[in-house]
Parts: sequence; C-alpha cells; structure tokens
Amino acid sequence: MIANLQPYPEYKDSGTAWLGRLPTHWGLVRLGSVLRERRETNEAKQVAQVLSVLKDVGVIRYEDKGNIGNKKSEDIGRYKIVRPDDIVVNCMNVIIGSVGRSRYTGCLSPVYYVLTRRSEADDPRYLAAIFSAKPFHESLVRIGNGILAHRMRIPMELLKCEPFPVPPADEQAAMVRFLDYANGRLERAIRAKRKVIALLHEQKQVIIHRAVTRGLGPAVPLKPSGIAWLSDIPMHWEVTRLKFEATHIVDCLHATPKYIPDGPFPAIRTADIEPGKVRLSQARRLSAQDYARWTSRLVPREGDILYSREGERFGIAALVPKEVQLCISQRMMIFRIKSSQLSEFLMWQLNCKHVFAQASCDIIGSTAPHVNVEQIKNYRLVMPPRQEQEQIVAYIAKECSTLNTAINRLEREIALLREYRTRLVADVVTGKLDVRGVTLPAEPEPPAGLAAETIEQDSSEPEEAENPSDTPSD
Repeated sequence: MIANLQPYPEYKDSGTAWLGRLPTHWGLVRLGSVLRERRETNEAKQVAQVLSVLKDVGVIRYEDKGNIGNKKSEDIGRYKIVRPDDIVVNCMNVIIGSVGRSRYTGCLSPVYYVLTRRSEADDPRYLAAIFSAKPFHESLVRIGNGILAHRMRIPMELLKCEPFPVPPADEQAAMVRFLDYANGRLERAIRAKRKVIALLHEQKQVIIHRAVTRGLGPAVPLKPSGIAWLSDIPMHWEVTRLKFEATHIVDCLHATPKYIPDGPFPAIRTADIEPGKVRLSQARRLSAQDYARWTSRLVPREGDILYSREGERFGIAALVPKEVQLCISQRMMIFRIKSSQLSEFLMWQLNCKHVFAQASCDIIGSTAPHVNVEQIKNYRLVMPPRQEQEQIVAYIAKECSTLNTAINRLEREIALLREYRTRLVADVVTGKLDVRGVTLPAEPEPPAGLAAETIEQDSSEPEEAENPSDTPSD
C-alpha cells in the first residue's frame, strides 16, 4: 500500500528550498499566521506536572524520561504552562528534533516556545508533523544563533516568519491517519528487532560470564570463590582486587568539557560505550587544548579499560581501540592493567554481574547513581594464569562473532527503518505523496504520536537548558 503512493496531479513552486513544489490547492503562509505563543506562566504554581521534550520522541512527563538531560528547577513558578495539543519547541535543540505535540497539561522551562493553533480548523497533529520533518529542521540552520546544531538558538521573531504549508482540513486529517498507521507498523517492526537484539545480548552475556568465572575446562576441580555473588571457581584461580592488578585507576575531571564540531579528539562519554565496544563515530569532540587538559591525569593508550561509573549506563567496560587518541569525559574512568595480566580478560570480567553486584551495594544518589572510587578500586575479581586468560579471550571472540554479526545487521535494519520513517513523514506532510485516497486496514492502535518510539536511556539525548539566561526574549 505504501509503495503504491503517488504524487499529487498538479504542483506549484513554493519559492522555499525545503518545501520545493507544493500541491496547487494548498495554502502557503507564515508560521505565525498558523501558530501563536501561549504566554501562560506558572507563577501561582497552579500546575504541578513538569514536562520535558526529547529528541525524536516529543513531549513527555518529566518523570518518564529517566536520567536524561538537565534536572528540573526547584522553582517551577517561572515555568511556562502547556495545554493538550500545544506544540512545544526547544529553541536550543529544535534543529536536531527536540519538538513535539503535548498530550498533557503541564509546565516546562522558559527555554521552550509553547505554540498553540490560531484556528480550530487546523489539525494539531498535522502541525506537529511539520515540526517533526527533518527538512524543516535543517532549514532553520540559516536563522539560528550559534555554532553547534544541538545548542543553536532559534529566535521566535524569525521562526514565526518561516513559510508554512496549509492543506485543507480534510487532507490534514487524512495525512495524520495515514502517518499514525504507517508509524504503528514501523514501530512494531523496530520493537520486534530490539527484542531479538536483547536476546542476543543475553546469550553473549551467558557465554562471557561462564568463560571468565569458570574457564573452558568442563571438569576442572572447583573451590569456593569467597565472593558473595559468585559461587565456585577453578581450584587454580586466584581471587584478587582491581587495585592490585592495575598500575593506574583514574577518574575523569569533575568539569564539563567544551565540545566542538569536527574537533580532532573524541571524548568518550557513558553513551559512547557498550560492553566490549567503543562507539567512536558518535563521540563528541574536543580541541587539542582541551584534550591536553582532559588527559592531564593519564593519556589513554591502546588496551586501557574505559569504565562508566555513573548514571543509567553505570558499570560498562570497553577497551581503548588501536591507533586512536581519545580521552574520557564526564562520568568515566580509565584503568591501566599490569603487563602481567591481560587487560581484555579483566575488561570482560568487569562487565559481568558479580562485579556489578559488588558496585550495587554502594551506589550513591538516585537521580545520577554512582559508586565511590575507593569501592571501585576494591572490586573483587577472579584471575586465571595469563595463558588461560588468552585462551578465554580467544574463545569469547570466536563464540560471540556470529552473535555480533547478527546484532550489527539488526541495528542497521533499525537505522534504515528510522530513515524510511523520517523520509515518509517529510514526503507526506509537504505534499510529495498523495494519501487522500488511501484505505487503511483495521489494525491495533499505534503508539501515541508520530514519533513515539520507545525512549532510550541514553545520555546522548539533548539537554534542556535550564539557565534563566537562556530564556528567549519575547
């Protein structure tokens, strides 16, 4: 059905690069003619529900977002009030998709624009779909103030002058119905693939945990480990502590680095690692000067262990890759292991549940859980002889190779589905595809909203600027 969609029969030139040609019967007006700012404030604190806006997700309740972005202000009296069907725009992050339609009455930071429709004839879901269109995001770069896309402020006085397509009301409703249907199908496909990925990761974890705590011999004599969260271990293995097997255990600087586009050095955050893997392509970058500061305690080298010590992604370890100059950013640590031991073996053990259980007994904080450095230094580990460590690492690489290939393939498929959804939304709401005559089959209700994909607990989500100095002027 989706593959058979056709363009409209007649078009006109919109005179706007991101819109291109529009169906002849559509209107084209300034954004401010369709939407106006809601200027209700929460000075009387009549609204207690705090909201937030996440990239590519939209408006959610603050308590549903987890440990992402900045924390809400203690004083919500300066917040703006939001009503159902309002369009909420993060003026600092709209270019990367921090925008959405609210389903709630609530309040949020003054850094947001709260827009409400001028005419009841316009469908708020269609208006929100325009704001979710990637070509629209990209078109705003030319009016933004700043260098980084994720911190580029869009002035309201310029935003309201942007061209905005207005189809007839019945077509707006048809587009919303179609996109809800299409998004529901795509969302179910993405969730199914995520479930398979989760199962494959569980299978990997079983393989790794068994190998690094029991070894490879099926009938090796065992002895009690003495670790509460670990049963028996091979008789010839030793129990040790991390601090005895490392020459350096270094915490990150307790400051916020200044990230720059196309900087020469990656700064690894908790969002940039997964067990055994560093995602260099998504890491933010630093200048040479800041790199020197952030490596003042230790310059990472190949084989060092990167470790996340705070937040929702606590307790993950990976190795510094070959031929890469990087540094650790906030919430990260780095361990340099003695040459007598194999750092890759220790890295895999740090990812295991018996180590995480030790850390869990001493977690500090609820909003940003972390473990004291002294506790981390005293992690109890089990160590076989060096030659056996090498055999175990080789076994893990071999056994997990097929699983990793399957995981990578599924992740690529998810990325393609997301790209397809982004393109489909843009083509429909800008009139490149005609959905007026589409008959939709009866299907279960899709997730609410056009971008309702499950929220990922990933600190790479854009932060919400809560500093009053970031508040946009009227």
